[in-house]
Amino acid sequence: MNILWLQSAGCGGCTMSLLCAENPNVLDTLGDAGIEFLWHPSLSVETGCEVQALLSAVERGEIALDVLCFEGSVVTGPRGTGKFHMLAGTGRSMLDWVRALAPMAEHVVAVGTCAAFGGITAAGGNPAGAVGLQYDGRQKGAALDEGFTSRSGLPVINVAGCPTHPAWVIETLLMLAGGALGAGDLDVLARPRFYADHLVHHGCTKNEFYEYKASARTLCEMGCMMEHLGCVGTQAVGDCNIRPWNGEGSCTRGNYPCIACTAPEFEEPGHPFTETPTIAGIPVGLPSDMPKAWFMALASLSKAATPQRIERNAHSDRLVQAPSVKARK
Repeated sequence: MNILWLQSAGCGGCTMSLLCAENPNVLDTLGDAGIEFLWHPSLSVETGCEVQALLSAVERGEIALDVLCFEGSVVTGPRGTGKFHMLAGTGRSMLDWVRALAPMAEHVVAVGTCAAFGGITAAGGNPAGAVGLQYDGRQKGAALDEGFTSRSGLPVINVAGCPTHPAWVIETLLMLAGGALGAGDLDVLARPRFYADHLVHHGCTKNEFYEYKASARTLCEMGCMMEHLGCVGTQAVGDCNIRPWNGEGSCTRGNYPCIACTAPEFEEPGHPFTETPTIAGIPVGLPSDMPKAWFMALASLSKAATPQRIERNAHSDRLVQAPSVKARK
């Protein structure tokens, strides 16, 4: 299976994330599965006329394209022309190339939230007209039509994340190579369900604090960050805490709240990322699968039953009181 990887408006962070895959690294993993790059802007030696010739051959159907991976948002400005991002030397906009190459691909994969939904590059007034491949935020129909499907019959596969987890990209490509990813394996936003059926909350190291609603008040404290510090891990999709980045880290493990970077329009939550909006002291964003009344009743009981050890640790930057010997018997 071959891959053509293009980049547009973005920071290149998803490629950097992918290259951080380890045990084994991304090139060994894909190579062992018979997956190779026709071209990648950071990995391939071809440049200039060589790349132009490759793109033209793919467009003409002379080179079969198995997977078109796209990183970064697609720039549509000014006035829908896409000329804010011309693909150097071709005289054509990246928007034009995307629309020409996507129908030639067996599969189209949006790598990262910018490519999926517009992401950070679509924040603010968005003068560049940055959009995702098939979604403009939550609205379907963007650089590619709402009804677009690749030659496989699938829509754009949105491997969202900012940056996306290297294992999500690798697993998606391996599943495509093995014919193991179909329409039923994608959620309502066309994200692969192997990670989108999980919540970031699952496996979070702060779950004991969450259960007792022992909340951190500043980012340096160990407690749960949902009540005061803007964490939306109970609502955000991703298995970041089940398979940590590089086997070690995640946002919440690093004492930073989950900001739902796998979701459309996460870049503009309407409040600072590290603040929890409330109404009469009650967080606006509550767990997605729990009625508000149940949550409030449970929270009150949990706070009343919080062990002293958990309360002390919640407001510390390190473990200050371990479970008692009696509690371990």
